[in-house]
Amino acid sequence: MKKIIYISTVAFVSLFSLASCSDWLDVAPNTDVPAKELFTTENGFKSALAGLYITMTEEDIYGKNLTFGLMDQLAQMYDKLPDGTSDRNSVYIYDRETSGSYNTKGVLANVWRTQYNTIANVNNLLKWWELNAEVVIRDSLTRRMIRGEALAMRAFLHFDLLRGWGPMNYAMSDEAKEMKCIPYRTVADESKQPLLSAREVVNRIIADLDEARACMSYEKDLDLSSRTEMRYLRFNYHAINAILARVYSYAGEKEQAGMYANMVIEECGLVLENGNDNDPVLSKEVILGLNMHELEDNLSDYFAIGDKMNTKYYLNISTLNLIFESVGSESEDMRAKGSAFYRNNEQQCAMSLKYIENDKEIIPLIRLPEMYYIACEASSDSEEAAILVNTVRNKRGISKAKDVACETEEQRRTALYKEYLKEFYGEGQFFWFLKTHGIVGRLAHSPEATLAEEHFIFPLPDAEVEYGWAEEDGENVEPAE
Repeated sequence: MKKIIYISTVAFVSLFSLASCSDWLDVAPNTDVPAKELFTTENGFKSALAGLYITMTEEDIYGKNLTFGLMDQLAQMYDKLPDGTSDRNSVYIYDRETSGSYNTKGVLANVWRTQYNTIANVNNLLKWWELNAEVVIRDSLTRRMIRGEALAMRAFLHFDLLRGWGPMNYAMSDEAKEMKCIPYRTVADESKQPLLSAREVVNRIIADLDEARACMSYEKDLDLSSRTEMRYLRFNYHAINAILARVYSYAGEKEQAGMYANMVIEECGLVLENGNDNDPVLSKEVILGLNMHELEDNLSDYFAIGDKMNTKYYLNISTLNLIFESVGSESEDMRAKGSAFYRNNEQQCAMSLKYIENDKEIIPLIRLPEMYYIACEASSDSEEAAILVNTVRNKRGISKAKDVACETEEQRRTALYKEYLKEFYGEGQFFWFLKTHGIVGRLAHSPEATLAEEHFIFPLPDAEVEYGWAEEDGENVEPAE
Protein backbone atom coordinates (compact mmCIF):
# COMPACT_ATOMS: atom_id res chain seq x y z
CA MET A 1 0.00 0.00 0.00
CA LYS A 2 2.75 2.42 0.95
CA LYS A 3 4.55 1.80 -2.33
CA ILE A 4 1.40 2.49 -4.32
CA ILE A 5 0.78 5.70 -2.45
CA TYR A 6 4.36 6.82 -2.94
CA ILE A 7 4.20 6.32 -6.68
CA SER A 8 0.90 8.19 -6.78
CA THR A 9 2.45 11.10 -4.92
CA VAL A 10 4.89 11.62 -7.75
CA ALA A 11 2.14 11.36 -10.30
CA PHE A 12 -0.09 13.88 -8.59
CA VAL A 13 2.42 16.53 -7.66
CA SER A 14 1.45 18.89 -10.46
CA LEU A 15 -2.27 18.39 -9.88
CA PHE A 16 -2.14 19.65 -6.31
CA SER A 17 0.65 22.22 -6.50
CA LEU A 18 -0.82 24.50 -9.16
CA ALA A 19 -2.28 27.71 -7.77
CA SER A 20 -4.94 28.22 -10.41
CA CYS A 21 -8.21 26.39 -9.87
CA SER A 22 -9.02 26.30 -13.57
CA ASP A 23 -5.70 24.77 -14.66
CA TRP A 24 -5.72 21.60 -12.61
CA LEU A 25 -9.36 20.86 -13.33
CA ASP A 26 -8.65 20.40 -17.02
CA VAL A 27 -5.14 18.96 -17.14
CA ALA A 28 -4.13 15.48 -16.05
CA PRO A 29 -1.40 15.20 -13.40
CA ASN A 30 2.25 15.27 -14.44
CA THR A 31 1.37 15.55 -18.13
CA ASP A 32 -0.23 17.90 -20.63
CA VAL A 33 -2.95 15.32 -21.28
CA PRO A 34 -6.49 16.65 -20.78
CA ALA A 35 -8.19 15.32 -17.66
CA LYS A 36 -10.87 13.74 -19.82
CA GLU A 37 -8.23 11.27 -21.01
CA LEU A 38 -7.15 10.43 -17.45
CA PHE A 39 -10.69 9.36 -16.64
CA THR A 40 -11.00 7.01 -19.60
CA THR A 41 -9.53 4.09 -17.67
CA GLU A 42 -10.30 2.40 -14.37
CA ASN A 43 -6.72 2.96 -13.26
CA GLY A 44 -7.13 6.65 -13.98
CA PHE A 45 -10.03 6.84 -11.56
CA LYS A 46 -8.13 4.84 -8.95
CA SER A 47 -5.07 7.05 -9.30
CA ALA A 48 -7.17 10.18 -8.96
CA LEU A 49 -8.72 8.84 -5.75
CA ALA A 50 -5.30 7.85 -4.37
CA GLY A 51 -4.06 11.35 -5.12
CA LEU A 52 -6.87 12.81 -3.03
CA TYR A 53 -5.82 10.79 -0.01
CA ILE A 54 -2.27 11.98 -0.51
CA THR A 55 -3.19 15.64 -0.64
CA MET A 56 -5.07 15.18 2.65
CA THR A 57 -1.67 14.56 4.26
CA GLU A 58 -0.40 18.03 3.38
CA GLU A 59 0.75 20.11 6.34
CA ASP A 60 -1.90 22.76 5.70
CA ILE A 61 -4.59 20.26 6.66
CA TYR A 62 -4.36 16.76 8.18
CA GLY A 63 -0.60 16.41 7.87
CA LYS A 64 -0.31 19.03 10.62
CA ASN A 65 -2.80 21.83 11.17
CA LEU A 66 -6.06 19.90 11.48
CA THR A 67 -4.47 17.25 13.69
CA PHE A 68 -1.48 17.85 15.95
CA GLY A 69 -0.68 21.38 14.72
CA LEU A 70 -3.01 24.36 14.90
CA MET A 71 -5.89 22.51 16.55
CA ASP A 72 -3.76 21.33 19.47
CA GLN A 73 -2.04 24.72 19.71
CA LEU A 74 -5.46 26.32 20.08
CA ALA A 75 -6.20 23.83 22.86
CA GLN A 76 -2.88 24.76 24.55
CA MET A 77 -1.52 21.22 24.34
CA TYR A 78 2.11 22.34 24.06
CA ASP A 79 4.38 24.38 26.30
CA LYS A 80 6.72 25.01 23.37
CA LEU A 81 5.80 28.37 21.85
CA PRO A 82 6.87 29.84 18.49
CA ASP A 83 10.18 31.71 18.49
CA GLY A 84 9.82 35.17 19.96
CA THR A 85 6.41 34.47 21.49
CA SER A 86 5.80 34.83 25.21
CA ASP A 87 2.03 35.28 25.26
CA ARG A 88 0.08 32.03 24.98
CA ASN A 89 -3.05 33.98 24.04
CA SER A 90 -1.39 35.22 20.85
CA VAL A 91 -2.47 32.02 19.11
CA TYR A 92 -5.99 33.51 19.17
CA ILE A 93 -5.05 36.52 17.03
CA TYR A 94 -7.17 35.86 13.96
CA ASP A 95 -7.59 39.35 12.54
CA ARG A 96 -4.04 40.19 11.45
CA GLU A 97 -0.84 38.57 10.27
CA THR A 98 1.78 38.22 13.01
CA SER A 99 5.51 37.58 12.78
CA GLY A 100 7.59 35.75 15.37
CA SER A 101 4.34 34.19 16.57
CA TYR A 102 1.76 31.64 15.58
CA ASN A 103 0.49 33.72 12.62
CA THR A 104 -2.88 32.03 13.07
CA LYS A 105 -4.57 34.21 10.44
CA GLY A 106 -2.19 32.98 7.75
CA VAL A 107 -2.48 29.37 8.90
CA LEU A 108 -6.27 29.51 8.81
CA ALA A 109 -6.18 30.96 5.29
CA ASN A 110 -4.03 28.01 4.21
CA VAL A 111 -6.39 25.52 5.84
CA TRP A 112 -9.37 27.08 4.04
CA ARG A 113 -7.59 27.18 0.67
CA THR A 114 -6.21 23.65 0.80
CA GLN A 115 -9.42 22.15 2.12
CA TYR A 116 -11.50 23.69 -0.67
CA ASN A 117 -8.81 22.86 -3.23
CA THR A 118 -9.13 19.21 -2.20
CA ILE A 119 -12.93 19.43 -2.32
CA ALA A 120 -12.73 20.82 -5.85
CA ASN A 121 -10.62 17.85 -6.90
CA VAL A 122 -13.13 15.47 -5.29
CA ASN A 123 -15.90 17.17 -7.24
CA ASN A 124 -13.89 16.88 -10.44
CA LEU A 125 -13.56 13.12 -9.91
CA LEU A 126 -17.29 12.85 -9.20
CA LYS A 127 -18.08 14.82 -12.35
CA TRP A 128 -16.08 12.42 -14.49
CA TRP A 129 -17.56 9.47 -12.60
CA GLU A 130 -21.01 10.59 -13.75
CA LEU A 131 -19.80 10.92 -17.33
CA ASN A 132 -17.59 7.85 -17.74
CA ALA A 133 -17.78 5.37 -14.87
CA GLU A 134 -20.57 3.19 -16.25
CA VAL A 135 -18.52 2.47 -19.38
CA VAL A 136 -14.95 2.69 -18.07
CA ILE A 137 -15.27 0.84 -14.75
CA ARG A 138 -16.79 -2.52 -15.53
CA ASP A 139 -16.91 -3.95 -12.02
CA SER A 140 -19.96 -2.55 -10.21
CA LEU A 141 -18.38 -2.78 -6.76
CA THR A 142 -15.35 -0.80 -7.90
CA ARG A 143 -17.68 1.85 -9.31
CA ARG A 144 -19.50 2.02 -6.01
CA MET A 145 -16.27 2.15 -4.04
CA ILE A 146 -14.87 5.10 -5.99
CA ARG A 147 -18.07 7.11 -5.71
CA GLY A 148 -18.68 6.17 -2.09
CA GLU A 149 -15.19 7.09 -0.92
CA ALA A 150 -15.28 10.38 -2.83
CA LEU A 151 -18.65 11.38 -1.38
CA ALA A 152 -17.52 10.49 2.14
CA MET A 153 -14.34 12.49 1.66
CA ARG A 154 -16.30 15.53 0.48
CA ALA A 155 -18.54 15.32 3.54
CA PHE A 156 -15.58 14.84 5.91
CA LEU A 157 -13.69 17.83 4.51
CA HIS A 158 -16.74 20.09 4.70
CA PHE A 159 -17.48 18.99 8.25
CA ASP A 160 -14.11 20.17 9.53
CA LEU A 161 -14.63 23.48 7.73
CA LEU A 162 -17.99 23.75 9.48
CA ARG A 163 -16.44 22.92 12.84
CA GLY A 164 -13.93 25.73 12.35
CA TRP A 165 -15.91 28.47 10.63
CA GLY A 166 -19.32 27.50 11.93
CA PRO A 167 -21.09 28.45 15.16
CA MET A 168 -20.23 27.52 18.71
CA ASN A 169 -22.51 25.10 20.55
CA TYR A 170 -24.60 24.30 17.46
CA ALA A 171 -26.82 21.77 19.22
CA MET A 172 -28.06 24.18 21.88
CA SER A 173 -29.00 27.21 19.80
CA ASP A 174 -31.48 27.74 16.97
CA GLU A 175 -29.72 31.01 16.23
CA ALA A 176 -26.42 29.14 15.84
CA LYS A 177 -28.02 26.72 13.39
CA GLU A 178 -29.05 29.62 11.14
CA MET A 179 -25.60 31.25 11.15
CA LYS A 180 -24.25 31.53 7.59
CA CYS A 181 -20.75 30.13 7.66
CA ILE A 182 -19.32 28.22 4.65
CA PRO A 183 -20.23 27.15 1.11
CA TYR A 184 -20.95 23.50 0.42
CA ARG A 185 -19.27 23.02 -2.91
CA THR A 186 -20.52 20.24 -5.15
CA VAL A 187 -19.24 21.63 -8.46
CA ALA A 188 -15.77 21.40 -9.96
CA ASP A 189 -15.45 24.89 -11.31
CA GLU A 190 -14.79 28.47 -10.21
CA SER A 191 -18.46 29.45 -9.94
CA LYS A 192 -19.38 31.63 -7.00
CA GLN A 193 -21.10 29.74 -4.23
CA PRO A 194 -23.10 31.15 -1.32
CA LEU A 195 -22.45 30.90 2.36
CA LEU A 196 -25.00 28.45 3.73
CA SER A 197 -26.49 28.24 7.19
CA ALA A 198 -24.85 25.77 9.53
CA ARG A 199 -28.09 23.75 9.49
CA GLU A 200 -28.01 23.47 5.69
CA VAL A 201 -24.34 22.45 5.74
CA VAL A 202 -25.10 19.71 8.28
CA ASN A 203 -27.97 18.48 6.12
CA ARG A 204 -25.76 18.33 3.03
CA ILE A 205 -22.99 16.55 4.91
CA ILE A 206 -25.44 13.91 6.09
CA ALA A 207 -26.92 13.55 2.59
CA ASP A 208 -23.45 12.88 1.13
CA LEU A 209 -22.67 10.41 3.91
CA ASP A 210 -25.98 8.59 3.47
CA GLU A 211 -25.31 8.11 -0.23
CA ALA A 212 -21.71 7.10 0.48
CA ARG A 213 -22.93 4.58 3.03
CA ALA A 214 -25.32 3.08 0.49
CA CYS A 215 -22.49 2.84 -2.05
CA MET A 216 -20.22 1.10 0.47
CA SER A 217 -22.86 -1.21 1.97
CA TYR A 218 -21.30 -4.17 0.19
CA GLU A 219 -18.51 -4.13 2.78
CA LYS A 220 -20.61 -3.84 5.93
CA ASP A 221 -19.22 -7.21 7.03
CA LEU A 222 -15.67 -5.86 6.69
CA ASP A 223 -13.48 -6.74 9.67
CA LEU A 224 -11.11 -3.82 10.15
CA SER A 225 -8.89 -5.90 12.44
CA SER A 226 -7.78 -7.74 9.30
CA ARG A 227 -5.14 -5.34 8.04
CA THR A 228 -4.30 -7.16 4.82
CA GLU A 229 -6.30 -4.80 2.59
CA MET A 230 -5.67 -1.78 4.83
CA ARG A 231 -9.20 -0.48 4.38
CA TYR A 232 -8.72 1.60 7.52
CA LEU A 233 -6.67 3.94 5.31
CA ARG A 234 -9.73 4.64 3.15
CA PHE A 235 -13.25 5.90 3.72
CA ASN A 236 -14.59 2.43 4.38
CA TYR A 237 -18.14 1.51 5.42
CA HIS A 238 -17.41 1.59 9.17
CA ALA A 239 -15.55 4.89 8.83
CA ILE A 240 -18.63 6.40 7.18
CA ASN A 241 -20.76 5.22 10.12
CA ALA A 242 -18.19 6.73 12.49
CA ILE A 243 -18.35 10.08 10.68
CA LEU A 244 -22.13 9.97 10.86
CA ALA A 245 -21.86 9.38 14.62
CA ARG A 246 -19.52 12.37 14.89
CA VAL A 247 -21.79 14.64 12.83
CA TYR A 248 -24.99 13.66 14.63
CA SER A 249 -23.23 14.14 17.98
CA TYR A 250 -22.18 17.63 16.86
CA ALA A 251 -25.78 18.33 15.86
CA GLY A 252 -27.12 17.15 19.22
CA GLU A 253 -29.17 14.36 17.65
CA LYS A 254 -28.36 11.85 20.34
CA GLU A 255 -30.45 8.92 19.17
CA GLN A 256 -28.84 8.89 15.73
CA ALA A 257 -25.36 9.56 17.16
CA GLY A 258 -25.68 6.69 19.60
CA MET A 259 -27.04 4.33 16.97
CA TYR A 260 -24.13 4.86 14.59
CA ALA A 261 -21.50 4.86 17.34
CA ASN A 262 -22.77 1.55 18.75
CA MET A 263 -22.99 0.14 15.24
CA VAL A 264 -19.28 0.84 14.74
CA ILE A 265 -18.35 -0.61 18.13
CA GLU A 266 -20.30 -3.81 17.46
CA GLU A 267 -19.55 -4.34 13.78
CA CYS A 268 -16.15 -2.95 12.80
CA GLY A 269 -14.12 -5.82 14.29
CA LEU A 270 -11.75 -3.57 16.27
CA VAL A 271 -11.25 -3.78 20.03
CA LEU A 272 -9.81 -1.35 22.54
CA GLU A 273 -6.13 -1.94 23.20
CA ASN A 274 -4.72 -2.33 26.72
CA GLY A 275 -1.12 -1.63 25.78
CA ASN A 276 0.73 0.77 23.51
CA ASP A 277 4.29 -0.56 23.49
CA ASN A 278 5.84 0.07 20.05
CA ASP A 279 2.53 1.56 18.92
CA PRO A 280 1.78 4.81 20.79
CA VAL A 281 -0.66 5.94 18.08
CA LEU A 282 -2.71 2.77 18.78
CA SER A 283 -2.93 1.93 15.10
CA LYS A 284 -5.03 -1.19 15.77
CA GLU A 285 -7.86 1.09 16.91
CA VAL A 286 -7.85 3.25 13.79
CA ILE A 287 -11.17 3.28 11.97
CA LEU A 288 -9.99 5.91 9.49
CA GLY A 289 -6.46 7.15 9.01
CA LEU A 290 -4.08 8.51 6.41
CA ASN A 291 -0.77 7.06 5.32
CA MET A 292 2.07 9.59 5.19
CA HIS A 293 5.12 8.27 3.38
CA GLU A 294 8.25 8.67 5.52
CA LEU A 295 6.13 10.14 8.28
CA GLU A 296 8.84 10.35 10.94
CA ASP A 297 11.21 12.20 8.61
CA ASN A 298 8.47 14.51 7.36
CA LEU A 299 7.41 15.42 10.89
CA SER A 300 10.84 15.53 12.49
CA ASP A 301 10.70 19.34 12.69
CA TYR A 302 7.90 18.92 15.22
CA PHE A 303 8.58 15.61 16.95
CA ALA A 304 12.05 14.12 17.44
CA ILE A 305 14.03 12.85 20.40
CA GLY A 306 17.27 14.62 21.25
CA ASP A 307 19.24 16.34 23.98
CA LYS A 308 17.51 19.64 23.23
CA MET A 309 13.77 19.83 22.76
CA ASN A 310 13.19 23.56 22.61
CA THR A 311 12.42 23.54 18.88
CA LYS A 312 9.94 20.64 19.07
CA TYR A 313 6.31 20.28 20.17
CA TYR A 314 6.87 19.46 23.82
CA LEU A 315 5.02 19.98 27.06
CA ASN A 316 6.41 20.36 30.54
CA ILE A 317 6.25 17.26 32.71
CA SER A 318 4.14 19.28 35.14
CA THR A 319 1.63 19.88 32.33
CA LEU A 320 1.71 16.19 31.42
CA ASN A 321 0.87 15.33 35.01
CA LEU A 322 -2.03 17.79 35.03
CA ILE A 323 -3.51 16.42 31.79
CA PHE A 324 -3.24 12.79 32.84
CA GLU A 325 -3.96 13.34 36.53
CA SER A 326 -0.75 11.59 37.45
CA VAL A 327 1.72 12.03 40.28
CA GLY A 328 5.43 11.42 39.93
CA SER A 329 7.27 10.04 36.94
CA GLU A 330 4.71 7.46 35.88
CA SER A 331 0.97 6.94 35.76
CA GLU A 332 -1.28 3.91 35.77
CA ASP A 333 -2.79 5.39 32.60
CA MET A 334 -0.87 3.89 29.68
CA ARG A 335 -1.52 7.08 27.69
CA ALA A 336 0.93 8.91 29.97
CA LYS A 337 3.57 6.23 30.38
CA GLY A 338 6.99 6.05 28.80
CA SER A 339 5.50 4.00 25.96
CA ALA A 340 3.42 7.05 25.02
CA PHE A 341 5.69 9.99 25.93
CA TYR A 342 9.42 10.50 25.83
CA ARG A 343 10.48 12.27 29.03
CA ASN A 344 13.55 14.44 29.27
CA ASN A 345 13.99 14.60 33.04
CA GLU A 346 16.93 16.97 32.84
CA GLN A 347 14.83 19.59 31.01
CA GLN A 348 11.63 18.51 32.76
CA CYS A 349 9.72 18.22 29.50
CA ALA A 350 8.03 15.47 27.52
CA MET A 351 7.03 14.74 23.94
CA SER A 352 4.36 12.52 22.44
CA LEU A 353 5.70 9.46 20.64
CA LYS A 354 2.68 9.20 18.31
CA TYR A 355 4.64 10.64 15.41
CA ILE A 356 8.07 9.35 16.41
CA GLU A 357 7.43 5.63 16.91
CA ASN A 358 4.87 5.15 14.17
CA ASP A 359 5.94 2.20 12.03
CA LYS A 360 2.62 2.09 10.18
CA GLU A 361 3.06 5.77 9.19
CA ILE A 362 -0.53 6.52 10.18
CA ILE A 363 -2.12 9.88 10.85
CA PRO A 364 -5.24 8.89 12.82
CA LEU A 365 -8.46 10.67 11.89
CA ILE A 366 -10.98 8.54 13.80
CA ARG A 367 -10.20 5.91 16.42
CA LEU A 368 -12.46 3.47 18.23
CA PRO A 369 -12.56 5.15 21.68
CA GLU A 370 -14.34 8.16 20.18
CA MET A 371 -17.28 5.88 19.42
CA TYR A 372 -17.46 4.90 23.10
CA TYR A 373 -17.43 8.57 24.09
CA ILE A 374 -20.13 9.50 21.58
CA ALA A 375 -22.27 6.56 22.72
CA CYS A 376 -21.71 7.63 26.33
CA GLU A 377 -22.89 11.16 25.65
CA ALA A 378 -25.86 9.92 23.63
CA SER A 379 -27.10 7.34 26.12
CA SER A 380 -30.29 8.06 28.08
CA ASP A 381 -29.18 5.55 30.72
CA SER A 382 -26.67 6.98 33.21
CA GLU A 383 -25.38 3.53 34.18
CA GLU A 384 -24.81 2.58 30.53
CA ALA A 385 -23.07 5.91 29.95
CA ALA A 386 -20.71 5.24 32.86
CA ILE A 387 -19.97 1.74 31.60
CA LEU A 388 -19.04 3.09 28.17
CA VAL A 389 -16.57 5.72 29.37
CA ASN A 390 -15.13 3.48 32.08
CA THR A 391 -14.58 0.69 29.58
CA VAL A 392 -12.06 2.90 27.80
CA ARG A 393 -10.51 4.10 31.08
CA ASN A 394 -10.08 0.54 32.36
CA LYS A 395 -8.48 -0.58 29.09
CA ARG A 396 -6.05 2.32 29.44
CA GLY A 397 -4.94 0.94 32.81
CA ILE A 398 -7.04 3.03 35.19
CA SER A 399 -8.33 0.82 38.00
CA LYS A 400 -12.03 0.18 38.47
CA ALA A 401 -11.71 1.73 41.91
CA LYS A 402 -11.42 5.06 40.07
CA ASP A 403 -14.44 4.55 37.81
CA VAL A 404 -16.35 7.76 37.14
CA ALA A 405 -20.07 8.31 37.52
CA CYS A 406 -22.40 9.77 34.90
CA GLU A 407 -25.48 10.28 37.06
CA THR A 408 -25.72 13.96 36.13
CA GLU A 409 -25.01 15.74 32.87
CA GLU A 410 -22.24 17.68 34.61
CA GLN A 411 -20.54 14.45 35.71
CA ARG A 412 -20.82 13.04 32.22
CA ARG A 413 -19.41 16.16 30.56
CA THR A 414 -16.54 16.35 33.07
CA ALA A 415 -15.65 12.72 32.46
CA LEU A 416 -15.69 13.19 28.70
CA TYR A 417 -13.74 16.45 28.93
CA LYS A 418 -10.92 14.61 30.68
CA GLU A 419 -11.06 11.68 28.29
CA TYR A 420 -10.93 13.76 25.10
CA LEU A 421 -8.00 15.69 26.58
CA LYS A 422 -6.06 12.50 27.33
CA GLU A 423 -7.07 10.21 24.50
CA PHE A 424 -6.63 12.56 21.58
CA TYR A 425 -3.45 14.37 22.57
CA GLY A 426 -1.69 15.13 19.29
CA GLU A 427 -4.78 14.35 17.20
CA GLY A 428 -6.64 17.66 17.25
CA GLN A 429 -10.00 16.56 18.65
CA PHE A 430 -10.00 18.25 22.08
CA PHE A 431 -10.47 21.77 20.70
CA TRP A 432 -13.57 20.60 18.82
CA PHE A 433 -14.93 19.07 22.04
CA LEU A 434 -14.53 22.42 23.80
CA LYS A 435 -16.30 24.26 20.98
CA THR A 436 -19.15 21.80 20.62
CA HIS A 437 -19.86 21.99 24.35
CA GLY A 438 -19.47 25.75 24.70
CA ILE A 439 -16.60 25.51 27.19
CA VAL A 440 -14.82 28.83 27.69
CA GLY A 441 -12.47 30.29 30.29
CA ARG A 442 -9.14 29.11 31.65
CA LEU A 443 -7.94 25.59 30.94
CA ALA A 444 -6.69 23.72 34.00
CA HIS A 445 -3.63 22.43 32.17
CA SER A 446 -2.78 25.89 30.79
CA PRO A 447 -4.04 28.62 33.15
CA GLU A 448 -2.05 31.32 31.30
CA ALA A 449 -4.52 31.16 28.42
CA THR A 450 -8.18 32.12 28.41
CA LEU A 451 -10.60 30.80 25.82
CA ALA A 452 -13.46 33.07 24.80
CA GLU A 453 -16.38 32.38 22.48
CA GLU A 454 -14.86 34.48 19.69
CA HIS A 455 -11.81 32.19 19.67
CA PHE A 456 -13.97 29.30 18.49
CA ILE A 457 -15.36 30.93 15.34
CA PHE A 458 -12.73 31.43 12.66
CA PRO A 459 -13.16 34.52 10.47
CA LEU A 460 -13.44 34.10 6.73
CA PRO A 461 -10.03 34.53 5.07
CA ASP A 462 -9.36 37.64 2.99
CA ALA A 463 -9.22 35.56 -0.19
CA GLU A 464 -12.53 33.75 0.33
CA VAL A 465 -13.96 35.12 -2.94
CA GLU A 466 -11.15 33.49 -4.93
CA TYR A 467 -11.91 30.13 -3.38
CA GLY A 468 -15.61 30.05 -4.02
CA TRP A 469 -17.63 32.27 -1.67
CA ALA A 470 -19.48 35.32 -2.92
CA GLU A 471 -22.32 37.61 -2.15
CA GLU A 472 -23.65 39.84 -4.86
CA ASP A 473 -25.60 42.98 -4.04
CA GLY A 474 -25.88 41.80 -0.46
CA GLU A 475 -27.70 38.60 -1.40
CA ASN A 476 -26.43 35.09 -1.71
CA VAL A 477 -26.22 33.75 -5.22
CA GLU A 478 -27.83 30.43 -5.97
CA PRO A 479 -25.61 27.33 -5.98
CA ALA A 480 -24.55 26.20 -9.42
CA GLU A 481 -26.09 22.97 -10.58
